Amino acid sequence: MMKRIISATVMNQAGVLNRITGVLSRRRFNIENISVGHTDNDKISRTTFIVNVESLEEVEQLMKQLNKQIDVLKVVDITDEAVITRELALLRINADNKNRNEIYTLIAPFRANVVDVAKNSLCIQVVGTTEKIDALIDLVRQFGIKEVARTGVTAIRRGNSKPDKIEKLIIK
Repeated sequence: MMKRIISATVMNQAGVLNRITGVLSRRRFNIENISVGHTDNDKISRTTFIVNVESLEEVEQLMKQLNKQIDVLKVVDITDEAVITRELALLRINADNKNRNEIYTLIAPFRANVVDVAKNSLCIQVVGTTEKIDALIDLVRQFGIKEVARTGVTAIRRGNSKPDKIEKLIIK
């Protein structure tokens, strides 16, 4: 199995995400991760999802099926391109007066921030790659994790990449 990062530019309409996930479900693709957000044009959203596939032929077939969907403007497999990927996580961990300083010291190299302080806990925000977030979670596990919320990976091509013609036309 190989992981593929697929980026879809879609019209911001009700039901688009349902149709996309329906295509993936019918084809028995496991969606490992999905994120959706507006672009700078409120009528257009970008969906980034990570799927596990057996072969590149499966990816090609998936992209053809997605491109046929109503309100899907463009689908691109960006796995092999120069991309920036990020994820956000919020972690609520046990913390008291005895271990807070240690926690602050441990999270500093991850550029994580404490965004909420309660009597017996801290809420930590971290942004980065999935591996970075996994490493921080493993590190703070010793204090006891009360709750974890993760956004899922989003991705964008690096600065040297040329945007698709469709993106140039629509985003203006």
